[in-house]
Amino acid sequence: MSHSMSMTANAGNSTCKTEMLWNWNIIDSCFLSASWHVTNNAMFAASCIGTALLVICIEFLRRLSHEYDAFLLRQFHRQLRAQQAALAAAVPANCCEGPVSTFGTQYATFRASPLQQLVRAVLHGVTIGLAYIIMLLIMHFNGYIFISVVLGSILGKFLCGWLVVRMPYSGPNENQEKYSAIGVAVPTDCCA
Repeated sequence: MSHSMSMTANAGNSTCKTEMLWNWNIIDSCFLSASWHVTNNAMFAASCIGTALLVICIEFLRRLSHEYDAFLLRQFHRQLRAQQAALAAAVPANCCEGPVSTFGTQYATFRASPLQQLVRAVLHGVTIGLAYIIMLLIMHFNGYIFISVVLGSILGKFLCGWLVVRMPYSGPNENQEKYSAIGVAVPTDCCA
């Protein structure tokens, strides 16, 4: 009695093998449907490359979604600065002396337009859809497909998830003044 759990389906002249346990099958492997029936090594290589490209697409869509949200945030900041400038221009210069507000921190709230929210939702939906397709491919328990997913994830993160951070900094004299005020010794320009 065999302990292997496999399903077979006829796809043309040969049988389609779908294993429910870890396997390294190449020829007669089927993925997602009987129409994705691998009959030779070149088809299997194309399947592995296609799987890796799907994972790279997921990383690209994640990055695109992140960049679109950052774009919207920059747009909101520009709108806020324009509103503040218009308000400052409307108030006469000698109008008010003293504190501007006694209510503490105030917030401006911006909401994405329906079109902007639709773009965000579509990007999210396509990303989730591709992720579920990748999950279904992994559930075929084929080692080569699994390796393709991992390699695609690595390559996708390398290409699309490049870390870029923008940090404000001040000149050496400004840092020296700031740190000397709290009692920290800072090297001078001649000894650094």
